[in-house]
Amino acid sequence: MNELIRWESDEGPVVVEVDSRDPGFRSVSRRGDAGGVHEVEGRFESALNNVRGAALSALRTFRDRTMDPDLIELEFGVKLSAEAGAVIAKTATEGHLTVKLTWSRREVPGDEQRT
Repeated sequence: MNELIRWESDEGPVVVEVDSRDPGFRSVSRRGDAGGVHEVEGRFESALNNVRGAALSALRTFRDRTMDPDLIELEFGVKLSAEAGAVIAKTATEGHLTVKLTWSRREVPGDEQRT
């Protein structure tokens, strides 16, 4: 069964549909509010801090000079929960985090081919 939850954010309210069958879901509505939007304590930005730390840690790891990529792309699904805030979503039974590293060929001064 799907329910709507609402966080307040710096840009206004954020309403999210969640599955009430998820572990840890606890309805916070008052009697008579069935079918309404459930208010969540805390701010939306605070909920996203859970995955922000994971993203920063991954970036720090791949920015290491050992691999020295020109471009780093991180992709992961974010699942929102009334109790846990934001978490990295799973695909099938595994956590979902895709990392793409890109290198481009750099011209070295004085290394041009001459004909």
